[in-house]
Amino acid sequence: MTFKFPADPEVQSNLVGARILREKVRARAQGSSPRDLEGHASSHLPSQHCSWGQSSDLLSRIDLDELMKKDEPPFDFPDTLEGFEYAFNEKGQLRHIKTGEPFVFNYREDLHRWNQKRYEALGEIITRYVYELLESDCNLKKISIPVDATESEPKSFIFMSEDALTNPQKLMVLIHGSGVVRAGQWARRLIINEDLDSGTQIPFIKRAMDEGYGVIVLNPNENYIEVEKQKMHKQSSSSDGTDEPAGKRERRDKVSKETKKRRDFYEKYRNPQKEKEMMQLFIRMIQREADVKSKVTAVALTDSVHNVWHQEAGKTIREWMRENCCNWVSSSEPLDTSVESMLPDCPRVSAGTDRHELTSWKSFPSIFKFFAEASEAKSSSQKPALTRRSHRIKHEEL
Repeated sequence: MTFKFPADPEVQSNLVGARILREKVRARAQGSSPRDLEGHASSHLPSQHCSWGQSSDLLSRIDLDELMKKDEPPFDFPDTLEGFEYAFNEKGQLRHIKTGEPFVFNYREDLHRWNQKRYEALGEIITRYVYELLESDCNLKKISIPVDATESEPKSFIFMSEDALTNPQKLMVLIHGSGVVRAGQWARRLIINEDLDSGTQIPFIKRAMDEGYGVIVLNPNENYIEVEKQKMHKQSSSSDGTDEPAGKRERRDKVSKETKKRRDFYEKYRNPQKEKEMMQLFIRMIQREADVKSKVTAVALTDSVHNVWHQEAGKTIREWMRENCCNWVSSSEPLDTSVESMLPDCPRVSAGTDRHELTSWKSFPSIFKFFAEASEAKSSSQKPALTRRSHRIKHEEL
């Protein structure tokens, strides 16, 4: 099941007149003062595209520490729900502990990037909160993978019920979509703005266990770890092959280092995500197509954006998908109404909502009905008719 989320809008505007006018940045240029720059920024800033030499001269005239303090608050956020002054109520809704109001994204008007970072910080807390619920509320165990990993090998984890590997009848494997979501989540925005039922896999887990399933909750977006690249320090030559006086060369090098230091500082300010150069170490995966096709009875997808051609799925996989899979897609049609597809992969039916992030929650009863029919058909060596309108669930059943 695949979900897409809006890209993180973090474009920083250039350091030009408007900000200087608003923030009254202190100038270090000789003979200049904040009053000189205030209201007359155009007389001090180049109006055309400038070279790095010109822009570095501009940076040398501006107190970047003062700019950063005044232009945008630091990205220093609480690391607990209590610190954010939010909590989930008895209905699983996130509410402010003092006002009872839902989460407010635009906490600081005119500071969209800061608000976005605050939202992301809350999202990380939500991820840890859902992990805790999987263990405490759903009685799942956190299992490190690969199970045979060496001490130094990158690792991830999944969640499993006690009988996940021993249940003789049936096993449900839950896989979230792409993006920022992690194990146990369908959509972070639903958890924050709606409730835990619609945004997490917990209702699926509990019903599956009530119906005798073993349960495994996968965590495919946690498939690598990030480590900082070792910085390569290049030794500069003590001589550049000229007869330049040592004192003059030292002064020049000092200016060059100071310019680079201020440039790096400014770039980190504009894009703090790139403060460190990181590399990804991927966690070992296993491809077992034959095992999947022989042991998996049915697969329910919710608004999946997979493509059998781009993923180079062979003929046997496409045939297996047509007989064993069903995709509940976002649509304004009633739940379980057949939806035409240009791709020869698997049947598509309406999830009963045109909101992409709600498709898992809205198709919840239909998915369990689909699994029950598939299990019954397998036991009688028959395949269910996945897209027949006779199988459509009546709205009263919702």
